[in-house]
Amino acid sequence: MIKLVAIDIDGTLLNDDHEITPGVRDAIVRLREKNVKVVLCTGRPLSGIEKSLTELDLFHDKDMAITMNGAITLSTKTRETIVETTLAKSDLQKVFTFCDSLGAHVTYFDASNMYVPHKEISILTCQDSLLLQTPLYYKPVEEVANSMRIPKIMLLDYPEKIVEVMEKLPNQLKEAYYIVRSVPYNLEFLHKNVSKGTALAMLSEKLQLTADEVLCLGDAENDLSMMEFAGTAVAMGNATDKVKNLATFVTKTNNEDGVAFALQQFI
Repeated sequence: MIKLVAIDIDGTLLNDDHEITPGVRDAIVRLREKNVKVVLCTGRPLSGIEKSLTELDLFHDKDMAITMNGAITLSTKTRETIVETTLAKSDLQKVFTFCDSLGAHVTYFDASNMYVPHKEISILTCQDSLLLQTPLYYKPVEEVANSMRIPKIMLLDYPEKIVEVMEKLPNQLKEAYYIVRSVPYNLEFLHKNVSKGTALAMLSEKLQLTADEVLCLGDAENDLSMMEFAGTAVAMGNATDKVKNLATFVTKTNNEDGVAFALQQFI
């Protein structure tokens, strides 16, 4: 019996117009009547999922969300952090030094804001800030406080630049961080012990649930770890082949109410 449903946002919960369709919203809201917990599990910060949480009525006492690709799990109502695994200024310096040498645009986060260390801010970074509804600031690496906790460092650049960075990544960085790409124009660096799957496993243990009681839905590379954990792993019809190959079930696309279709099959 499924007791927890973990749902990715971009490409899964949202259609290509970045909206939750009425069919998907109604299917998710009905899960509360069946005592099934819904957890949004996303690479976005909390500010980037506020609208979705409101539409899905997920601000109750025991509602939680996994954000920043697993770096921060929190209570949606109180904003209290349940688990946080972050990077330090020294990590930002390492990643920035390498990426800047290739002319790639770096963005980094704290719990509430986005920052860029470059005076030149790319249009992709500005667009992402608007999409995530997250304030964007210019702060050079040398001005970052030593105490700053950084959930993730992210490249936002054109796909060909992202590919170049991936091809030239030194083993030192590959071994030091969890590096994941969720869309063609980004590449994320997180703490080695962070992933959606790790966060989902920890949350399930806290709730005294087994993997067999968890269903997850996703479409991209950053969803693979939670699909490996969940007893029922659903790939969207628009998911990558790698995600589909790992899935228990392939549902319809995010533009065809794929989330609702899958929930009807399993719950």
